[in-house]
Amino acid sequence: MKFVTAFFLTGFLAFVIGLFTNLPWWSFVFTSFIVAMAVHQKPGKAFLSGFIGLFLLWGLLAILKDNANEHILSTKVARLLPLGGSYFLLIFITAFLGGLVSGLAATSGSTFRKSKPD
Repeated sequence: MKFVTAFFLTGFLAFVIGLFTNLPWWSFVFTSFIVAMAVHQKPGKAFLSGFIGLFLLWGLLAILKDNANEHILSTKVARLLPLGGSYFLLIFITAFLGGLVSGLAATSGSTFRKSKPD
């Protein structure tokens, strides 16, 4: 249950930060870090919840934006990069990098949390 809570909170708070603030693209790192501190998990599970939350969020947002312009811009960018013109691969790489950064922030938040004395 903690995993699902952290997963949804990470995605939701990153979406809210991106939607209602004027912060840079990497501002979701703070929300991932704070969620991992608040919802205590082992570092591996914290990484996965942060990774999956942002991977799905950025992937979904990129697909929605890309469908709105019929893949024109993403196809042109994919041609510039060594992706063979595959807009889907570009979206996957975008989501993967966002998930990776969020997962690392969540791992940091999980290990930063002070352990309870026994």
